[in-house]
Amino acid sequence: MTDDTQKITDLLKNYEMFCNAGEYSKVGALYDTDAILLPDRFDPFKGVESITGFYQFAFSMLELDITFTIDAKNILVAGDFACATTHSAGTRYLKESKETVPEINRELWIFRRVDADWKIARYCFNKSS
Repeated sequence: MTDDTQKITDLLKNYEMFCNAGEYSKVGALYDTDAILLPDRFDPFKGVESITGFYQFAFSMLELDITFTIDAKNILVAGDFACATTHSAGTRYLKESKETVPEINRELWIFRRVDADWKIARYCFNKSS
């Protein structure tokens, strides 16, 4: 695994950890300033402030317990940009109804190198079924 691939894998593991902990500000900090988030069944969110607000709203309504499957072979690096595909599975606990439901997604990530760090530049996910 290259150094860049390892850094991107670490970023994705941090994303997973912060989502599972409901730490919306830490999730938001993983995004580039002009990032775009394309979540399933929502309009796009543009810019880190808007994206952080999306996660704050989402985590006020639900709790996640998900695991991402990350295969380094699915991370492609080209200069200061990279892309990856992943899939995730686990559960989503809906706070209002106190219901736990399956959470299964497939994801497409675009990353940008900012100084020496990788940031999420574009992120799109949808339900697997």
